[in-house]
Parts: sequence; C-alpha cells; structure tokens
Amino acid sequence: ERALLHFGFASGGRRRSEIAAAQMHDLRRTGPDSFIYRLEHSKTQQAGPTTASTPDKPILDRSANALAAWLERAAITEGAIFRRIRKGGHLDTSAKAAAGLSPAAVRLIVQERCRLAGVEGDFSAHSLRSGFVTEAGRRNIPLAQTMALTGHQSVPTVLGYFRAEAAMHNPAAYLMEEEEDK
Repeated sequence: ERALLHFGFASGGRRRSEIAAAQMHDLRRTGPDSFIYRLEHSKTQQAGPTTASTPDKPILDRSANALAAWLERAAITEGAIFRRIRKGGHLDTSAKAAAGLSPAAVRLIVQERCRLAGVEGDFSAHSLRSGFVTEAGRRNIPLAQTMALTGHQSVPTVLGYFRAEAAMHNPAAYLMEEEEDK
C-alpha cells in the first residue's frame, strides 16, 4: 500500500483507474532512486498521449525506493504493478490477480490509510490527484509544470482541484501585508 500511495501521488496524482491499470512493461528503472512510468492511456487520453502532454511520469527518491521495495518483495517482474495481498501476507498469484487491482480496491486503500493516519475528511482515490495539485500550488510550482505531470490540458480544470486551504498559502493573498512591512 505504501508503494501504491507513493506511486499515485509522486507520478502526478494518478487517477485510481490509472493506478489499477499500471503495468510493468510501462515502468523503466532510470537510476538507483528513480523510475519513469509511461502513461500511454488515461481518462482524457484514451487514444494515447497527445503533443500537449508527456506520457513519461517520474517516480523519484523515497517514492522510487518504496516502489522498488514492493517490486522486490513481491517478486513482480511482469504484469500489473499493484496486486492483491492475501491473508497471511502472501501475494495473490492467480491469473485474475496478475491483471491488477480494481479501481475500487485502490479507492479503499486510500480511504483506509487516511483513516489509520487519523486524517479526517471524505477521502477517495481522487484525493491523490487533488492533493498533488494542492501541494504543488502550496509550494509555488509553476502551473505548467504541475499540468505536465497531471496530464491536464485545461487550466480551469486543474485549478478546480485546488483545495480551499491551499489559498491560505498563496503568496498573492499577502500582497497588502508585504507592502505595510516595507
């Protein structure tokens, strides 16, 4: 679950369907602490990537380490990246499991992990996407760079993902304060 959450967030706030569909043939190790995941198809790019987006999504540092640990421990070399764990901690090796988790399973994992962490709110797998956009905004990441990872092609759509509390961290909200301090 740790690798799944890291993958979903760090690669640009993936949708639950994109996480569930993630396949090993689209994942490439690029260094000791880095992977590139090639997202060929998504909700808005069902025919494949467009010239306005890049299908290559980086997974770096601690997220890459979490993913590498999962792949090694589960001995996954082909098929779905994320699979069901059976009771007793054993990887489900059935043909159905090799196809990957369902999008509903991804949603349940996100909800359960939020609950266990004591994070209050109505979370879903889409929270990875809105959380990524919100955090990028909080850190003043240029919108174009954020959109390159999320795959959004519409500024109004990506702006709709910002959570309300992100506005409190917007430097533009403090323009009057800065003027008075001078």
